[in-house]
Amino acid sequence: GNIFQTALKQGKITHSLSRAGKCTDNAHMESFFHSMKCEVIRGNIFKTDKALRGTLGSYINKYYNVLRMHSGINYCSPIEYEALAA
Repeated sequence: GNIFQTALKQGKITHSLSRAGKCTDNAHMESFFHSMKCEVIRGNIFKTDKALRGTLGSYINKYYNVLRMHSGINYCSPIEYEALAA
């Protein structure tokens, strides 16, 4: 069997794929992963998985979801956008 599929089943994870011929099904996540790779992964060496997890956690929770400007909200940070909407 497929090792990847077996690992997913063991972790009770549902494998999700785009529909055939529908490359835009997952466009938002593809965009996020591209940004994350460019902004925090490439060029860095993580000596432990704990270091990687800490860096990713900080990137997502303290930068990407709070401070980073997003084109989908008129190049505002989420904090700025929420303040404008309030």
